[in-house]
Amino acid sequence: MKRFLGVAAAALFLGLASPAFAVQPDEVLKDPAMEARAREISKELRCLVCQNQSIDDSNAPLARDLRVLVRERLVAGDDDSGVLGYITARYGDYVLLRPPFKASTYVLWIGPVVVLLLGAVGAALFLRGRNRPAAAGDTEAPLTPDERARLDKLLREDT
Repeated sequence: MKRFLGVAAAALFLGLASPAFAVQPDEVLKDPAMEARAREISKELRCLVCQNQSIDDSNAPLARDLRVLVRERLVAGDDDSGVLGYITARYGDYVLLRPPFKASTYVLWIGPVVVLLLGAVGAALFLRGRNRPAAAGDTEAPLTPDERARLDKLLREDT
């Protein structure tokens, strides 16, 4: 059992560390400041294969190509916004993990808030309806003496 736990723990730690191995040694720039810039830019770009990972964390071949492209643009003298502009010009805003706030992305930014508000209003209306006292016409009328006698007779017959 101890051996199994040891193997499971090792697999877990290696699995968690796998994004750290995404950037290959041959991709790393010699200048540490420029490499840090490349890593920051790579964290802002979506892997088009994995879709919910940055290219910095992804092991996909396309992510590697994009990481190399980011480094090439930095070496060519582009600033950070120039590199992002170059890549978004080719892949669109979808490649950005944080899309810009503009007319075509309003639904992405405002949609969750609208859905949350609609849910809150719906829950409030539902709860208000449940806790409301019964209206005057909603209450049941008491049994008349004839109905009471008939009910008593039916109950006696059952027993």
